[in-house]
Amino acid sequence: MSIATLCALAIMFIVGFYWGRVIKLVLKARRVEGHSAHFLPPELIGKIIRVIWYPTVGIWILTGLLVATLDPAPAPLVPLYNIPAIQIPAVVLAFIILLLTMRCWRKMGRDWRMGIDPNEKNNLIITGPYAYVRHPIYALQQALAVMSAIAVPVPMMLAVAIIEIVLLTWEAIREERHLTRVHGQTYGDYIKRTGRFIPKILRTSAA
Repeated sequence: MSIATLCALAIMFIVGFYWGRVIKLVLKARRVEGHSAHFLPPELIGKIIRVIWYPTVGIWILTGLLVATLDPAPAPLVPLYNIPAIQIPAVVLAFIILLLTMRCWRKMGRDWRMGIDPNEKNNLIITGPYAYVRHPIYALQQALAVMSAIAVPVPMMLAVAIIEIVLLTWEAIREERHLTRVHGQTYGDYIKRTGRFIPKILRTSAA
């Protein structure tokens, strides 16, 4: 079995485990904690985003399997390069991203949600990773998509990464507007001292 095939299977399992864990959290919120995690949000734009987002996730997972099993592969699944020295570290980083995301899920606890409910007021989590960035889970999911595209460098995976980045950025902006309405100046002050996806201290240093 080639390195490229192993990388494709590894990404499939990492991303599959990630989203399997998401489904488990959604079910736990409903059955154990007695509230909705908004897997399908009540507001219209959230529903529209998920019409694109969830099929993209399915393609994300399926791409790894198809790359590992199809020979010859159709054009969207033909690798743009085969460089194990780049692909293997990307798989390792993808696994680390999964572990970091699990820490963020634990930090959110009962306040974890997947979407916006305009009529719901959640606690504002501003400690742990949330003391540095406002959307660490979205940032890590974007990074996971990028690592997937590096580890499995086929056009379809690149398209998945681009869609993930665009949709998660859009969702983060929408959530910030909602939380500003809900928490007012408290959230405004939080925005001033944190970055959306990258800690402000890193952006300041880079500048």
